[in-house]
Amino acid sequence: MRLVWFRNDLRLADNPALRHAGADEEPVAALFVISPTQWRQHKMAPIRQRFLLAQVDALGLELAALGIELHLLRVETFAEVPAALASLCRELGVTRLYANQAIELDEQRRDHGVTAALAEQEVSCHWLNGCCVLPPGRVLTGSREMFKVFTPFSRAWLKALDEDGFVIHRAPAPRGDSLPWQPLAERGFIDEALGETTPDPRWPVGEAEALRRLHAFLDQGVLDYGETRDFPVMAGTSVLSPYLAAGIISPRQCVAALQQRLGGRPQSKAQPGFVWLNELIWREFYRHLLVLVPSLSMNRPFKPETAALPWSWDPDAFAAWCEGRTGYPIVDAAMRCLNATGWMHNRLRMIVASFLTKDLHIHWRLGEDYFMSRLIDGDLAANNGGWQWAAGTGADAAPYFRVFNPTTQGQRFDPQGDFIRTWVSELADLPATYVHQPHDWLRLKGRQDYPAPMVDHAVARVRAIEMFRDLEKK
Repeated sequence: MRLVWFRNDLRLADNPALRHAGADEEPVAALFVISPTQWRQHKMAPIRQRFLLAQVDALGLELAALGIELHLLRVETFAEVPAALASLCRELGVTRLYANQAIELDEQRRDHGVTAALAEQEVSCHWLNGCCVLPPGRVLTGSREMFKVFTPFSRAWLKALDEDGFVIHRAPAPRGDSLPWQPLAERGFIDEALGETTPDPRWPVGEAEALRRLHAFLDQGVLDYGETRDFPVMAGTSVLSPYLAAGIISPRQCVAALQQRLGGRPQSKAQPGFVWLNELIWREFYRHLLVLVPSLSMNRPFKPETAALPWSWDPDAFAAWCEGRTGYPIVDAAMRCLNATGWMHNRLRMIVASFLTKDLHIHWRLGEDYFMSRLIDGDLAANNGGWQWAAGTGADAAPYFRVFNPTTQGQRFDPQGDFIRTWVSELADLPATYVHQPHDWLRLKGRQDYPAPMVDHAVARVRAIEMFRDLEKK
């Protein structure tokens, strides 16, 4: 018996672990592990948890149609997984376990424990690359080190992809008669400890939905992406991040579809589609970093010297940022959107992260954790990479004195204030002329329903730069 362990790769198509497990006539079974306590420790957002469990139900139904039974284990923490998995393997008569590589440190430690536990039962473990187009460790400098800056990584990644290529594997053929599938909620796996489990209707699950979104974006959006991607009021992005984070679609499928749409792979910014491809390479960059720099999974900065920065931990200021009460309209609109929907536009993620770290001088770890606790596409590699980029502690070629001005960012990327008025009800009736700097207008109207700015951006910017300059003097 072969056992396929599904994790953040909840798909049938282009799934290396599933493909290798079904390479011969041996019987195949599947597994998903539910770990509520561990998920909470990792700050998994309730909306992401519901999304994952809904996809597990969809996957179980699809596997059952192929004659493959999806087994479920519920263990509270990763520490319990090796023993529980060893017991299941004994029960099923498993001789080989197949899974796609985990990149996070806790997950890697769990997998090492599984390998050791199963070795005692003479069960071999096979770990495949299902999380990246190119496996971590493939794209290195001439001295065989991980790139510390994105642009040379991007060039080397494109070269390596030209050399290696890749193959997309279709979903497997049926392996037997169709099996029944009983939804998780009917099997006792869902209880109060997992909280609300009804999926958000704005985020339908399923591989078909992920592919529909991909091809809808590629029909036209990818061609306009460079011009539209930074405007949150526009439908200028693919909105595929939750599906990539859960592995409902693979990055290889995205690259392959892009190549098919354009008749080839774009190689430079001058070519249509390259800007979106570059975003996929950013995703690869952060995932490779997480594997090759394990300290990133341990709340440590990529640049070790920045650990000495005198960050604030002010709980009141942090709460105002979380709740969208900073007095800066684009920041408040973005945070209220996140809290209401579980998703935030990428340009807005940069703006609010810069505001927290460079205007309020609050530690990036608080922002990183808060995002994970709210985002449907919460992914440690991308989230950590983005926060450290904004804070000036990460792998980035830009100097530390890059500080986003929240007012001018709003004026540039939400020029008519449409996004702001959608999410900040206090400003819904303001004309575009005043929506980015509303306080004088509100005072003239005798209104006090929107907070004054928490900080003076010009003063806060100088302080942020001084924090980093003081490090150089030590």
